[in-house]
Amino acid sequence: MATIYLSLSSKKSNISREQEVLLRFVHGQIDQRAKTNVFTPKEYFDKQNLKIIVPTFRVISPDRKILQMRLIEQNEKLSRLIQHIHKSFTEVDRSSIAENWLKNLVNKYNFPERQHISEAKTFFSVFEDFTQKHQMSKVRKRDFGVIIRAWQRYEYYTQIKTNNPKFVITLENITAETLYDWSNFLKQEAKIYSEYPNIYERFPEKKKLRITHGRGQNTISGMLGRFRAFYRWAKKTEKTKNNPFEKYMIEPPVYGTPYYITIDERNHLYRMDLSNNPKLAIQRDIFVFHCVIGCRVSDLYQLTKDNIIDNAIEYIQQKGKEKRPATIRVPLNIIAQNILDKYKNYEGKTLFPFISQPKYNKSIKEIFSIAGLTRYVIVQDTLTRDSVAKPLNEIASSHLARRTFIGNLYKKVKDPNLIGSLSGHIEGSQAFNRYRAIDDNIKIELTKMLE
Repeated sequence: MATIYLSLSSKKSNISREQEVLLRFVHGQIDQRAKTNVFTPKEYFDKQNLKIIVPTFRVISPDRKILQMRLIEQNEKLSRLIQHIHKSFTEVDRSSIAENWLKNLVNKYNFPERQHISEAKTFFSVFEDFTQKHQMSKVRKRDFGVIIRAWQRYEYYTQIKTNNPKFVITLENITAETLYDWSNFLKQEAKIYSEYPNIYERFPEKKKLRITHGRGQNTISGMLGRFRAFYRWAKKTEKTKNNPFEKYMIEPPVYGTPYYITIDERNHLYRMDLSNNPKLAIQRDIFVFHCVIGCRVSDLYQLTKDNIIDNAIEYIQQKGKEKRPATIRVPLNIIAQNILDKYKNYEGKTLFPFISQPKYNKSIKEIFSIAGLTRYVIVQDTLTRDSVAKPLNEIASSHLARRTFIGNLYKKVKDPNLIGSLSGHIEGSQAFNRYRAIDDNIKIELTKMLE
């Protein structure tokens, strides 16, 4: 008698915690395997009884009800597939079973007409295809991962709100109205997270602060811009003829006045005695070095001693390297050279003993507090876009180093293209304007030119 064994793929979906059920068919010398296209969270899979467990809950919330209905559906699908395999095996000529008999049988059963594959699968599989095969940096791939998971949660949330577990997102049914709805969903995720925790258990976000603290319009506009790039690619590669952005206008980002620390404040940090806290002293040195080379933190963490060439730092920036892999070269000033000399015996793979970026940001705030850099600056609230006053030590982060590099250079040399050659901004970059402020001193210098 033929025996069927079930197991779970060790690989989890990039967009959920679910794993695909794998099937092994054994009868005498016949031993074949196939993927089932049935998915389930690991905790609801019963390997011994060849089925998916449908949990019972004391309190049935809408999201739990949807979960139960989905698991029932997947379990029935698996049961019907197993019955179909047994039935087909009784009818086949066992003396001439091909090596790929099981795979072909399962594929024909799941997809009787290949062109009619589920649109839901098509949407997410095409999206994953885009992130895996499209040439892009790790940072950009991570950003697209955030978007995929947000759409996955939106789909599940819509199923709950409409009490329709069969609702799916497709390449064709996303319209301008859907984009408006998705944008509002992103704004409300902090509230939705508290009301429907099961959604976020099933489709977790690696950085919960993205959700629990809420998203501002600038962040949402950025996500929509990247999603538009995906649709352009999908249309260009003939994955779809639909383009929901033809009737949808992305709200442009709004930025407050740039703020940064002065050269005197930077030097105060550099000279500050932190001998009683050597771990913090290391992060202070890294931050000051960061201020005098001006790269993005993602590039800083990639630097090694091999990037030091002829008394300069050379690197290819991670952001945008798939489009323009230009080498950025920043000559090292005396401060940078002294800091490098201090760590010349460090034997790690990277240039400095880096800690995780969240811990680096936390250390920067602590360093500013100890240094007394607590002056107030005007910043924009990311959620409301209102201008608010905040002390430097509460908002200081790694990106402040890049702004400090650009802002102070612009005070000395009013040439954005020259500074851009050091910071990695392309000529005419609109993003460059976010890093420098036209302060009164610059205005005075300009008006003096008319004397």
